[in-house]
Amino acid sequence: MHEAKIQSTFLDKCGIWISSLCAVHCLVLPVTIAVLPAVASTFFAQHWFERAILLASLCLGGIAMGIGILRHHGRKKPIYLLAAGGLTYWFKDSLGHDLEPVLVLIGAVLIIAGHTLNMRLIRRCKGCSKKATVDTATAAESASY
Repeated sequence: MHEAKIQSTFLDKCGIWISSLCAVHCLVLPVTIAVLPAVASTFFAQHWFERAILLASLCLGGIAMGIGILRHHGRKKPIYLLAAGGLTYWFKDSLGHDLEPVLVLIGAVLIIAGHTLNMRLIRRCKGCSKKATVDTATAAESASY
């Protein structure tokens, strides 16, 4: 069971890194474009690249938080934070160009907060071994029917 905790927190840490890199990418890119016009024509400035990074972050976060919810703590707040951050980030363009950096920052902070909360809940989980044993026994019973 200790291995499952390590695996889940590793995924959360990866999610935090991806979300952080995504936020840095979006916040630094306008400055970089002003300084280095050549960057604007690369894939870093493409809308599809931003969406791909966000989708990777949300998929990784969904897996990490799903493991946390199902195997460890059973609380849904981390995945709600992930979803709120993802939606905020996805629709960052909807309130105008001026608010885009603010919405990127809010979205990234919400995603990182979801991962951080998930890691803390996993670390605090005291009944994980019992819960995993019960879940395994229940799955074995239902498979035998």
